[in-house]
Amino acid sequence: MRSKTLEKSSHSEDVKKGQVILAAYVILTLDLTFVFMQMGVMPYLANSIGLDTVGFGYLQTTFGVLQLVGGSIFGRFADKFGARAALILSCVSGSAFFLLMSISTSIPILFLSRLPAVFMHGLPGAQKVITDMTTPSQRADALGKLGLCFGIGMIIGSVLGGVLSTKFGLRVPCFLPSTYINTLLISMSSSIGTSQSGSVFSIKEILRLMKFPGVMEVFIVKVFAGLPIGLFLIMFSIISMDFFGLEAVESGYLMSYFGVLQMVVQGLVIGKLTSRCTEMTLLKLSVFVFAGVGLGMALMRTVWHYCIIAVPLVFAFSTLGTITDSILTKAVPSSDTGTMLGICASVQPLTRTVGPTIGGVLYKHFGVSSFGYLQLILNIGLFVYLLKSKIPLTEMKS
Repeated sequence: MRSKTLEKSSHSEDVKKGQVILAAYVILTLDLTFVFMQMGVMPYLANSIGLDTVGFGYLQTTFGVLQLVGGSIFGRFADKFGARAALILSCVSGSAFFLLMSISTSIPILFLSRLPAVFMHGLPGAQKVITDMTTPSQRADALGKLGLCFGIGMIIGSVLGGVLSTKFGLRVPCFLPSTYINTLLISMSSSIGTSQSGSVFSIKEILRLMKFPGVMEVFIVKVFAGLPIGLFLIMFSIISMDFFGLEAVESGYLMSYFGVLQMVVQGLVIGKLTSRCTEMTLLKLSVFVFAGVGLGMALMRTVWHYCIIAVPLVFAFSTLGTITDSILTKAVPSSDTGTMLGICASVQPLTRTVGPTIGGVLYKHFGVSSFGYLQLILNIGLFVYLLKSKIPLTEMKS
């Protein structure tokens, strides 16, 4: 009788965890949909109030710096107050961000609208929920499925942004997401995360995590393996016009193609691979594939070549991101997973901050092939490093 009671209790707890994870997926999908809605209209809105190309670059850099600064702080906040509070903070910040954008009638207000971005971190918030609600063996698969949210948000958000701006004006795709604080009504049926002492703004606590066995090594691979591709993607709007000769509509189709690829890879492929291969094997595989992608990009000449290269590119990018996040969250205590996810989330803003300058120099002086050669050289070096070194990973139990 007692055994049946325990079994029933365990089943009920599993169902509750499943509902919480589903809620996190839904919130992230909405978050990304709204982000991509405004991304499509942002250049036109900035131009309509008199911001030139240089000024728009400064605006993007401001956004990147704020996200970079806020990532680790947001992670510490999630550890201290729980993932639920962190998601609420992200949603409220997003509402303020989109509301300020929708009422931007001057350049100063437009720059002011970037400030709430410091705490807009829906992805790390959702990842924190996943790490709290899953066992280590389930984690990589569950984190990989967040890619489905990204793909859906990219496709639906891009389409909605274009339709709404065409029919109702440029500010509507910005104003509509400002009401998305309503996503907080999605009930997360149990308390997520724990509270602990310590300051949210402790740099010492953030640096402490890098001293755990294997963390620094894996984090270095995470940063540098995809850096050249990140620089290429930052410059892609210019490359698509100058190098590929694409129109705006064709660039939109290409983005949708990437969204579909990411949904397939992260939603279907990564989960199956994690059940058959170790995470270190998949990490080495992603770096090796990245090296091949670099060679393909160095030889690339047409947009059709790029569409072919995109398949291994998306696979390597998705696998690297998912596996490194999984490894790093297992390598630190469960009370510090939010901080670690915040540090991981800072990689993209860091690339976005330095990317326009470095990417611009590479493209101007060495052409598109330079991104490919840099990608090839870096990843060959990282692959040899992973083969020769024995990274001391220890799975933390508490």
